[in-house]
Amino acid sequence: MFERCQTARIADCADELRDAALDDDLAYAITEGLTTEIGPRLAGTEAEARARAWAIERLRALGFSNVRTEPFPLRTWMRGEEKAEITAPFPQPLVLTALGNSAATPAEGLEGEVVYFATLADLEAEPDANVAGRIVFVDHAMTRTQDGSQYGAYGAARRSGPALASRKGAAAILIRSIGTDYHRNPHTGSTVFPEGVAPIPAAALSIPDAEQLERVVERGQPVRVRLTLTPRDLGMRESGNVIAEVPGSDRNAGMVLVACHLDSWDIGTGAFDDAAGCGIVAAAAKRILDAGRPRRTIRILWAGAEEVGVFGGRAYFDAHRGERHDAAAESDFGADRVWRLRTGFTGTAEPINIRLAAALAPLGIAYAPGRATGGADVGPVIAAGTPGIDLNQDGTRYFDLHHTPDDTLDKIDATQLRQNVAAWTAMLAIVADAEEEIRSDSATN
Repeated sequence: MFERCQTARIADCADELRDAALDDDLAYAITEGLTTEIGPRLAGTEAEARARAWAIERLRALGFSNVRTEPFPLRTWMRGEEKAEITAPFPQPLVLTALGNSAATPAEGLEGEVVYFATLADLEAEPDANVAGRIVFVDHAMTRTQDGSQYGAYGAARRSGPALASRKGAAAILIRSIGTDYHRNPHTGSTVFPEGVAPIPAAALSIPDAEQLERVVERGQPVRVRLTLTPRDLGMRESGNVIAEVPGSDRNAGMVLVACHLDSWDIGTGAFDDAAGCGIVAAAAKRILDAGRPRRTIRILWAGAEEVGVFGGRAYFDAHRGERHDAAAESDFGADRVWRLRTGFTGTAEPINIRLAAALAPLGIAYAPGRATGGADVGPVIAAGTPGIDLNQDGTRYFDLHHTPDDTLDKIDATQLRQNVAAWTAMLAIVADAEEEIRSDSATN
């Protein structure tokens, strides 16, 4: 049905390509293959290396051009034993998981008195003398939203809470998982100890266990917890990005960068975060490849080491900052339906927004004003001036699964996944083949 696209412009076939993608099975096959044949893919480990080899083989078999890896070094952290229990006043076990970059406790564990804070701001305001030597427990009140916007605010408890507790002299820190589910599945994620701040043991309690500990604290008696975490710093290891391309017909045009991240946390198989994203961008690009040749090159970036600090996205920018990127987008918010479009197209490129809105409306996607952010791995490229594109996915259940053992293939809804592929296919057909000059004058990459 795409013979017309061989002679007509790809952009003129956007509607047909979109509708055909509603029957896509490639995105699911990639998601299934990566999660089944590789499984968890922690950055810097042998599993992530196998994922890169798997990706190279798969992308070449699909017919993409210039398929390659671009390695980079990073310091690698690996999880060990993790357990905790309340020892007084009401002895009982707690379910938790270590945060990335957590320090280890002694092998025999660490026991201390708990000091409770309802928010990270409360911890910040507390005198250091009331924290020193204790086990800090930081609570919060994150709830579900379609756009996932609470993650920015409440995620600070994980990202910067441990460093703050360390500066105040805490022996260790426990946080309520940055999530919205009520399963006994703790949510991991990376934390950062800046230079000069000593790492301390840091872990996230499952939400039911965090609420249980809160109730124990509310009884008004001193609360003691015994914590055992034995993660290891493996030193410098290799990670890397995987890149593939759909060559464009115009050498003077720039490229459209579409990204996901190949790595995952180690406690699930990384289906939602982010094997599905890799399936979506590759399946959409494959549909453009099979339909003809767009004006602009489409570059696929399956980034490495995103979860532990967006190292792949930064390495990509450092290696390619001299190349012309006309647009950038990333799929990294699960696999549920796309509901909103935002872009960074302005000036002479603004007519692209009208065409995108018309092509995506039949999929139930609304165009919204506001500048697109693009995603973590394309963030440096967008910060340098490249217009971003956001195909925002419904995040209502995303933080039920995010960074948990529950992030597994059975959570993928095949119909919603296909809607994603259809949206990305229409977007690529229009943007990669647009006749407008969409290069930002302010861009430096």
